Amino acid sequence: MDGGMAVVTNPTVSVRLTSTISSFEVIKKYNRGISIAEFKGKLELVVGTPVSCMDLELFSTNDTFLLKLDDNDALLGSYPVDDDCRIHVVDRSGAQKGEFSDLSKVEKYNMSDDAYEKKTDSVRSFLKKQRLGAFNEAEKAIKESELAAREAKEEAAANAITIGNRCQVKVAGQPTKIGTVMYVGTADFKPGYWVGVKYDEPHGKHDGSVNGRQYFECENKYGAFVKPMNITVGDFPEEDYGLDEM
Repeated sequence: MDGGMAVVTNPTVSVRLTSTISSFEVIKKYNRGISIAEFKGKLELVVGTPVSCMDLELFSTNDTFLLKLDDNDALLGSYPVDDDCRIHVVDRSGAQKGEFSDLSKVEKYNMSDDAYEKKTDSVRSFLKKQRLGAFNEAEKAIKESELAAREAKEEAAANAITIGNRCQVKVAGQPTKIGTVMYVGTADFKPGYWVGVKYDEPHGKHDGSVNGRQYFECENKYGAFVKPMNITVGDFPEEDYGLDEM
């Protein structure tokens, strides 16, 4: 050996890619052994610029311009391309920045409902043929009947509850709570019938108001709305917390 030190160069290099038609920076890794022509072909898939309209500029890791990569036969590794340097693609096709990413510039195609109804290869046509979704009249009728039955049952349960009733509230996954009925009826926040309850303890969510509408009044965190089916009215005395004991 001659006593010298052998330098092993990493066969790949990680570079930052920018272009005149995009505001984004992409980091990619390439083989130093490919030609500039091959490199341009790979860049076309990344930035969208045709190889024939592409000029490449090399910048250092601190974005100082170094030189142009203008020899298509030269190897990428023959240029001072180091990790984290930047290669800027100059598009000479006349494309403007954001042209390929701004969807507002894409002409939209609108089809009339009548024309769509006549198509035989559409999703709507498939659903009709298979009698699925809204086009399954039997299933649709069953669902509508079940919904009407639930609503009727809910309304009947609500009609059996009177403001001022003492009640017990049982909701799946929650502890049983005791309170007083303060409101019965429909509400703006969700469809169906609801019962407003003032709990004996601060286990509620609000002060009787939801989305700016005051349905009833109580202290904050004492009020809640529950479905009529979760309410049992009866003689539920307030807790005395042992105040009669000595």
